[in-house]
Amino acid sequence: MSALNTKDMSLEQAQAAVAAAIEKARAIDTKMDIAVVDAGANLKAFARMDGAWLGSIDIAIKKARTARFFDMPTGDIGGLSQPGGSLYNIEHSNGGLITFPGGVPIKVGGEVIGAIGVSGSSVENDHAVATAGAGAVS
Repeated sequence: MSALNTKDMSLEQAQAAVAAAIEKARAIDTKMDIAVVDAGANLKAFARMDGAWLGSIDIAIKKARTARFFDMPTGDIGGLSQPGGSLYNIEHSNGGLITFPGGVPIKVGGEVIGAIGVSGSSVENDHAVATAGAGAVS
């Protein structure tokens, strides 16, 4: 589908992703910063859980943008951006990208409509919370 026909995320969908991510973060007893971007990689929804790190705000937003820019989980990009990898040094593009887990594209009907980025814990927890948020969007 061309960029002109790309579907976009509604505010309701973005809020559903944030709510599901918060629920998952609470279930694993962690505090997260959660960012959702639309199809154009513009911030659509954001939540900073009480006590979440201030430094993770920017990371969550960059994870969401990175996942949308390349329509793949940020951890996958990280694997490709290691020395000798096909995307080596990509994190220096686009005003700064994040290439470790915690950013996940959000798809509806197989089409990417945005992405979620999560930061505030281990990358494994960040990825689990982001995946829960992305999975809540329909």
